Amino acid sequence: MLVFSGKFEVSIANGLVRELFGVDGAGSADLGRQLEALLPPFALSQARDSGSWIGSLPIGERVITLHLHHHSDAAGEAFLALFQHIDGPEDYERELQQRHAELRQAYLRLNGTQEKLLQSEKMASIGQLAAGVAHEINNPIGYVHSNLGSLQEYLRSLFTVIEAYERALRAPDPKALIPEIDDIRDRLDIDFISRDLPQLMAESREGIERVTRIVRDLKDFSYSGRDESWKLVDLHAGLESTINIIWNELKYKVTLVREFGQLPLVECLPSELNQVYMNLLLNAGHAIAERGTITVRTGVDGDHVWVEFEDTGGGISPELRQRIFDPFFTTKPVGSGTGLGLSISYGIINKHHGRIDLDSTVGEGSCFRIVLPIRQPK
Repeated sequence: MLVFSGKFEVSIANGLVRELFGVDGAGSADLGRQLEALLPPFALSQARDSGSWIGSLPIGERVITLHLHHHSDAAGEAFLALFQHIDGPEDYERELQQRHAELRQAYLRLNGTQEKLLQSEKMASIGQLAAGVAHEINNPIGYVHSNLGSLQEYLRSLFTVIEAYERALRAPDPKALIPEIDDIRDRLDIDFISRDLPQLMAESREGIERVTRIVRDLKDFSYSGRDESWKLVDLHAGLESTINIIWNELKYKVTLVREFGQLPLVECLPSELNQVYMNLLLNAGHAIAERGTITVRTGVDGDHVWVEFEDTGGGISPELRQRIFDPFFTTKPVGSGTGLGLSISYGIINKHHGRIDLDSTVGEGSCFRIVLPIRQPK
């Protein structure tokens, strides 16, 4: 048993521990230094966070299992170390298998937490954009509704003309009703209806297709990628889909310029890349105070493709550039951002074996460049 402080100052060490480390009763300082050299750097912090840490330490020719427990109160903090000797190779192998199983469970929990965080941030972004998305849907629905009202009046007029023609066909002298039919046609402006009706139907169809496209893009974007597989994708389609969702957030102050090159199909997780596009586009929009331009460029460089998002906003200072990819770091007011957008984007691009480069000048704007391999490494 061994008790020591966060600075590795030993207060209690029984005889077995002193024998294990080869120190006598006066060697507490040496015992603390040996322990500090053996422990991995994250052991104390993990013990502080979760209350305990378990690991294997090589001491001489032996392997020792260490159970480290943390306690803190008003008087300070202390660590209790309990050592368990592993006698033979069978015990050591069993210990390694147990540690491997624990690490695998921890990895699965971490991976699940990361996926939940990714989906949570994605849905939070959708929530922030909900009003804009609703507005984008409401506009075409509004003029489709108006067109249906006009169509109803047109149908009533057309049925009136059809009834006049039917009366003429049943009359002994159909030509005698031609003046009445001409009067009805003039009064109901049938010539205008015949010209306007095709345009009205085309506008209505365009409105419905607009709503369908927004809903489809929203569904694809909000899709949880847990079971999504790597696939060959047209990156331009994902860019257009994302722009379609967030356009209401940008259109009142941003001129969007597309400079798309010829891209091959890229092996990726499209749903996750769409979130990266959205984060970078929204950040570019927020960087523009009143009016500005966002330029989206794409191109190929050898066996990699790149996507750039350049804005004419205020730029990012050198001090902030060191922290923009840190989790929960944000320069936005409270309630305007989670500080996870760029951090999650960095993780997604890293998962794709790519990188994000930043070039920014204060007062002139910023340019984020995503570089991705065309095919994922085997």
